[in-house]
Amino acid sequence: MLCCIDIGNTNIVIGLWEKGEWRAKFRLRTVSEKMPDEYAMLIKSIMADRGFAFEDISDVIIACVVPRLKTVFTKLFYEYGGINPLFVEPGVKTGLHIRTENPSELGADIVADAVAAYTRLGGPCVVVDFGTATTFSAVSEDGEFLGVAIAPGLEVSAEALAHSAAQLPHITLQPPGSVIGKNTIHSMQAGLLYGYIGLVEYLVRKMIDEIGGDVKVIATGGLCGLIVPLTELITEMDPELTLDGLRIIGKKNFKRYEEY
Repeated sequence: MLCCIDIGNTNIVIGLWEKGEWRAKFRLRTVSEKMPDEYAMLIKSIMADRGFAFEDISDVIIACVVPRLKTVFTKLFYEYGGINPLFVEPGVKTGLHIRTENPSELGADIVADAVAAYTRLGGPCVVVDFGTATTFSAVSEDGEFLGVAIAPGLEVSAEALAHSAAQLPHITLQPPGSVIGKNTIHSMQAGLLYGYIGLVEYLVRKMIDEIGGDVKVIATGGLCGLIVPLTELITEMDPELTLDGLRIIGKKNFKRYEEY
C-alpha cells in the first residue's frame, strides 16, 4: 500500500492507495510541536478504524512545507515501519521540467499539484491552490513548470482584517448575496470574497495570456469549494489534487510501481 501525505501549514492530508484506488483518506491538524510518537498513534488509530494496519504500508511519499515535520515524519515511519519516506524535492523524478530560477525554493505541494494537473488535463494549464496561501502555477504545453504567483490566502486575509481593524469582527466566509453590503458582516464578506475573485481572475487571465494556447484551469485546496462557484474561469476542481500528484510521482520512483 502506498501512503501519500500532504503536510501543509494548516492541515495534513493522508491518502492510502492500493490496486488502482484510494482505500482511505483522512485529515489531521498540523501541529509542528507534536512528536513522532503522537502522530504515529493518531495515524495508527485512524487506520485501524478504517480497517487497515500500519504494517500494510509499503512505501511513503510526502510533500512537506513545514520543515520541522519533515524530521518528525521521517523518524515516525522509520521507527514504526522501517520505512524511509520519499520527500518531493530536487532530484526526485516528477516528469516535469522545472524552469524556475531556483527549483529548490519550489514548494513540494506546488510540484505535486502541477504533476497531477498536467497528467489529468494533458496540456497547458494553470493550477490554483486555495490554502493558507493561494498559489497560481503555470505549466506549458510541453510539461514545463514555468513559475508561480503567491498571494495571501482568503482566511489569512480575513484574519488580518479582523486583527488590524478594532471595529471589524471575525466573520464566516460565505457569499453575502450582494456586493453592496447592508451591515458590517455582509460588507466584509462582500469585500473579501468578491474582491478575492477579482484577484483570482486577474492573475489567471494574465497567466493564460503568457502561457498561450488552449490553457485549462483547475483548482484545489481546502477553500476551492467556496471560491470556484463564484467564477467561470476555473473549469475543474479537485480538493485533493496534491494527493493524486504524490501518487503519480510515487509510481515514477518506487520499484514496486506496478502494484500502485
